[in-house]
Amino acid sequence: MTRNLNLNDIQGNVIRAYGRHSFPFARYVFFHFPNPAAGRVFLEEVRQKVTTAVRWNEKNLKPTCTTNIALTFPGMLALQLPVRTLQAMPAEFIEGMRQRAFILGDRDQTKVEDAKDQSWLKHWDPIWQKSRAPGTLGFGDDDVHVLVTLNVQSKSKTDLATPHPELEERTDWLLKAAKKCGVTHLTGVGAEGDQPYQDASAVFEEIGGAILPTPKEHFGFTDGIGNPVFEGQLRAEDEKSAVIGRGKLMGNGWEPLATGEFILGHPDESQELAPTATPPEFMRNGTFFAFRKLHENVGSFDAVVAEEAEQYAKVMNVPIEEAKETLRAKMCGRWSDGVPLSKVPTYDEWVAFGEKMGFRGEGVDPIEGYKKNLAYIASPEARDFRYGDDMTGFKCPGGAHMRRMNTRDYLDPLNKGGIDETTGKPFENPEATSALNKRRRILRRGLPYGPHNFEHKDDDTEQGVIMIIMGASLFRQFEFIQQQWIQYGLDFHQGNNTCPLLGNHDHHTRHTIPSDPSSNKPPYVMSKLKTFVECRGGDYFFVPSMTALRMMAMGIVDPT
Repeated sequence: MTRNLNLNDIQGNVIRAYGRHSFPFARYVFFHFPNPAAGRVFLEEVRQKVTTAVRWNEKNLKPTCTTNIALTFPGMLALQLPVRTLQAMPAEFIEGMRQRAFILGDRDQTKVEDAKDQSWLKHWDPIWQKSRAPGTLGFGDDDVHVLVTLNVQSKSKTDLATPHPELEERTDWLLKAAKKCGVTHLTGVGAEGDQPYQDASAVFEEIGGAILPTPKEHFGFTDGIGNPVFEGQLRAEDEKSAVIGRGKLMGNGWEPLATGEFILGHPDESQELAPTATPPEFMRNGTFFAFRKLHENVGSFDAVVAEEAEQYAKVMNVPIEEAKETLRAKMCGRWSDGVPLSKVPTYDEWVAFGEKMGFRGEGVDPIEGYKKNLAYIASPEARDFRYGDDMTGFKCPGGAHMRRMNTRDYLDPLNKGGIDETTGKPFENPEATSALNKRRRILRRGLPYGPHNFEHKDDDTEQGVIMIIMGASLFRQFEFIQQQWIQYGLDFHQGNNTCPLLGNHDHHTRHTIPSDPSSNKPPYVMSKLKTFVECRGGDYFFVPSMTALRMMAMGIVDPT
């Protein structure tokens, strides 16, 4: 039996990834509280528009534009919440993402950290360069205190590439409300600081004469397929299929993760309640997220893949296009259309699979192929695979991006690497579970930002992904994955080699691609990697429940 949650009390973006629910556009608007009274009045104004997690049905229709809100620690400080409440918040949330940059790999980890040297964030957007400046102790005039996120549907079924006019209407209402309440709207978004807010949208492509939203990011990979499923998130009838490949792999198959891994005040995978600040109802049904603007150096990525592909094609004696597509898949863990290497490991098999599924091939209508591909990546088939049967990484390299982000059953202590001398095949452990992975899962929200796929992109154009990474513990979930699995490789037998896509490659530029000896092909080591993804700023936010929002708006947070 799944857990029953008070969906009226939980914000909607915790339960839903809006981008998967026909909301291809988003806007992120930042504010500063000049004084506690102004902040409280503003929270009350926005609270009345907040989209909750209540299920959409005939009685509760899907909104055209959603509204959600989150606060930084300086924002909670500016509201003058009780000291007893504030001091019980997690240390990493209190410090903020800027102060944690050294352990996150956002600044050079080979150099001694110097608090006075802030040159490492010169490429951050101006709004984030100014927020939480050293010495302000959370009282800076430019500190980001609150983030309001707006997600909106397309204008119409025939004009998917234009946001619905309600986005501008809701933005106009929001800015007028802030001005009326005496709250400062913070601008300074973008490399030049000339944008009033951060816009984001799905990456659109021209397919069969139509401009359609895709599930891809700017490197061309299909993204966001394996978001976790937890108890109480979905209806029982929907959970049965949704949990496959998105829950935890246990002895009885796939099961939903514990609610407390993502929502405070509920038991987590250790069957405990995470420590929370008082009063208890203040943090119950809330959560935390890391807001990270990740710029993608598309020019560098394309150039490196092209250069490596020339060498790979010669070594493996394959056509250049096969080399490019294979290298991209071996870096990511999926082919560009979302098909996992763990199920379809070779280029020839991938081509045949795409034709079999109707994604592409002679006589396939492009729009029909697009629809079938979307249906596939939304199905359990695209998610139902393991790594315990591929410890050698012959199918999916051990250091690939996907294996780092979600290790599945790879870390089961009974797994064996290498080749079984008796059978001549890699060792398999059909009993492997994800027990050592289930406390490192994260909810991914957010959308890409920047030009669409029919527009020019290079390292200097503005494109990337707005990552909103949710979890009950920023330290145990997001920071662990970022530090240990993305910026380090020992758990994957990769030494200091970082994630080939998200890792910092200023010092370690390799990605190893093993090869099955039976193929008579040698392993290949990509050695020219550059830093393809750069953080352009962000912070840690608390997502309050509707109860907590009302408490803060009324100024009645009483820890006694």
